[in-house]
Amino acid sequence: MNLKYAMQQFEQYLNDYDREDDKVKLKIAHTYGVVDCILEIAERMRLSKEDQELAGLIGLLHDIGRFEQLKRYDSFEPDTMDHAVFGAQLLFEEGMIRKFIKEDRWDSVIRTAIERHSDFKLGGIQDEHALLHARLIRDADKLDNCRVKLMDAIETMLGVTAEEVGSTEISTEVMEQFLKKESILSALRKTKMDYWLSYLAYFFDINFRETLDIIKEKDYVNKLIDRIPYSNQKTRKEMDIVREMLLSAVGGDRR
Repeated sequence: MNLKYAMQQFEQYLNDYDREDDKVKLKIAHTYGVVDCILEIAERMRLSKEDQELAGLIGLLHDIGRFEQLKRYDSFEPDTMDHAVFGAQLLFEEGMIRKFIKEDRWDSVIRTAIERHSDFKLGGIQDEHALLHARLIRDADKLDNCRVKLMDAIETMLGVTAEEVGSTEISTEVMEQFLKKESILSALRKTKMDYWLSYLAYFFDINFRETLDIIKEKDYVNKLIDRIPYSNQKTRKEMDIVREMLLSAVGGDRR
């Protein structure tokens, strides 16, 4: 296991893509952000050095399917392809994994974690080692997405201004799903506030206390909620409920 070597190989892999393209830049930044997040979570959990390196490798490769998705479709939309499954196919059916790691003893764990990292809900993984790393990559992915959602322009994410987002209502079905403390099904989303709330509902799908500690330390719940000015009175009241529930979930403090 040699994470430094894998990262060098990943940099060579990226030479096949336009690094000046904004979407490619976003995915490169996200990839390395996830690596940082997963290593921090694994270290806080006091995992073995081998498992920390393995987690870092999975973080490095988890979105490898995204780059080919961009090349083929210039889109991240899920209806163009399942990037997680496709990434696993690239690595293991086309043999690309051997560019990054010579040994094959961890292949099953790596494949499972990458293939399942974007599932709506995680289930059915019997191998405890694979389950550990599937949970780790899902936490790290969500953790770096907090950074992305704070840094990227609202217009880039949702196609309208923050003011326009906050002027819309949350659909009844979406709010009901949130009140159950569940992630939001994509098919339920209708308004821009539905999309914004679906990003916040990710906090209900965190696996490890260490990840929640980082979310609390970085005050991600308050910072994300406060990105939008909620001019719609109904939405503003519902977002007070959202804030209270999420802060309770992560053990944070209300502003």
